[in-house]
Amino acid sequence: CGFVFYLDPKLSVIAVVPLDGGVVMVRRAIDPGYGLWVVPGGFVDRGELVEEAVVRETQEETKLTVRPLQLLNIYSYPNQPTVVAAYVTEYISGELTAADEALEARVFGLREIPWPQIAFPSTKEALREYIARSKR
Repeated sequence: CGFVFYLDPKLSVIAVVPLDGGVVMVRRAIDPGYGLWVVPGGFVDRGELVEEAVVRETQEETKLTVRPLQLLNIYSYPNQPTVVAAYVTEYISGELTAADEALEARVFGLREIPWPQIAFPSTKEALREYIARSKR
């Protein structure tokens, strides 16, 4: 019949938010990764600019307003449907608060990051890359 059915990847964003000498992280209140730590992030809505999704997701999870500064990297993994765009952001305003999808929100110093309790490989890779770049 010529019909082709595509299973396309889903795009998500994560935000590395430098604040008070560390980075903002949230402890997830939803699965996957319930109770584990991540940087703020989530899925990009259809028709939404990727940079707007970074701002929206950070606001939804932390109540912080940020501005994307630069694309840090894009992460994808074999047999995983999600592609993750990681951005370094700049804090603009707001008081750090654990919002609806978070059990806790806090700033971790770069030497305090809870590596074994991080939910996703993209968060680990983005933080490692951010730390490596900040040492230059």
